[in-house]
Amino acid sequence: MNLSDIIIQRIKADGPISFQEYMEMCLYYPDHGYYSSKSNKIGANGDFYTSSSLTPVFGILIGKQLEEMWEILGKQPFTIVEYGAGTGMLCHDILSYLENNKQMYEQLKYCIIEKSHVMREIEMSHLSGKVSWHNSINEIPEINGCILSNELLDNFAVHQVVMCDKLMEVFIDHDQNFKEVLLPASGELTDYLNELEVTLPPGFRTEINLQAIKWIKEISSSLKSGYVMTIDYGFLSAELYKTCRSEGTLMCYKNHQINQCIYENVGGQDITSHVNFSALVHWGKKFGLEECGLIDQCHFLLAMGFKEYIQQAFLHENNLMQAARKIAVLSHTLLIDMGSKYKFLIQQKGVNGKRLSGLNHLV
Repeated sequence: MNLSDIIIQRIKADGPISFQEYMEMCLYYPDHGYYSSKSNKIGANGDFYTSSSLTPVFGILIGKQLEEMWEILGKQPFTIVEYGAGTGMLCHDILSYLENNKQMYEQLKYCIIEKSHVMREIEMSHLSGKVSWHNSINEIPEINGCILSNELLDNFAVHQVVMCDKLMEVFIDHDQNFKEVLLPASGELTDYLNELEVTLPPGFRTEINLQAIKWIKEISSSLKSGYVMTIDYGFLSAELYKTCRSEGTLMCYKNHQINQCIYENVGGQDITSHVNFSALVHWGKKFGLEECGLIDQCHFLLAMGFKEYIQQAFLHENNLMQAARKIAVLSHTLLIDMGSKYKFLIQQKGVNGKRLSGLNHLV
C-alpha cells in the first residue's frame, strides 16, 4: 500500500484530517514519508541544495561563530546540539574547523537530534566519534553551548488557515481525489494570531506553525546557558502577512524544481513553508530566550569573513580561471541567490557577553 492509499484509508476511517496531519504523514510517515524513504534528497542528485552542501566554507564560518560563543561563555565545556543534520555535512565542516582549537575540541560535545532513521544512517556513515545521536533534547543533560538548526523549521508540519467570517482551518477529505474542506479553527490557532497582534483580511490564507512554538519552548527549557542559532527562510510578521502572500507560502521541491501540487506525488517530494521569525522571537522571550539579532545569510557570512575563506578554499586550484569561476558562482549563490532568502536568528540565555561577530553588519 502506498502512502496516498494509507492517507485515504485514514480519512475514510476517521473523517477529514487537518492539513497539518496530512503534511506530517507526507514527510515523516514510517518508510513511506519523504524524509523516511531512502531516496536522495540533498545535492545534485536530490531535490534541493542547502548552503552546507555547496561548500565547506559555510560550515567553517558557523564553526568560527561557535568558537566565539565558546570564548564568551568562558571557554568552558561546550555542547553543540544540531537538530536535523541532513547528510551530516554541516556537522563535518564545523568539527573540521573546531578541531584546530585543541582546548575547545577536547571538551566539546556534538549532539545530533535526528528523527529520520534514513538520514541518521547517512550521518553515522561518515561522522567522527565526537558525535552522538539522540531522539530528543531531553536526553542531553545540562546544555551549555549552542542549539543549532539549519533548514529545520520550514519542514515542520503546519496548520493552514483561511479568514472567512471567522478563522477557518483547512482539512483534507477524499472523494475520488483529495479535496479541502474548511472547519472552524481551534482556539490555539486564533490565540496564535492574537498573541502576535495579527489581523488577517477576508480571504487571506496562511500557515501557522504550532510545532515551532513547542520546539522553542523545549529547547529553551533544556538550555542552561548559551545560544540558539536558527537558520531558515522566512520573514517577520510584517512581511509574512503582506497582501502578496495572501495564498500562503507552501511549496514543494522535486528534482530542483518548485511546484505547488501538494496533493500529488504524495510522499515523493519535499513540502515546506516559510518561517515566522516574529513568532520565534515572541515565544522565545516568553520562555526565557533573549534576541541577539536577526540577519540575512549574506551579511552574516560577510561579517564572518566569507571573502577571505572562499579565496582560501581554492588556493590549490591549478587552473586559476576555473577557480575564479567557481568562486564567482559560489559567491553569487550564497550571498545573493540564497543570501537574502535565508536568515540567521540568534537568541541567548544566561549570557552577558559582547555582540557576536556574525551580527556586526546588522542594520
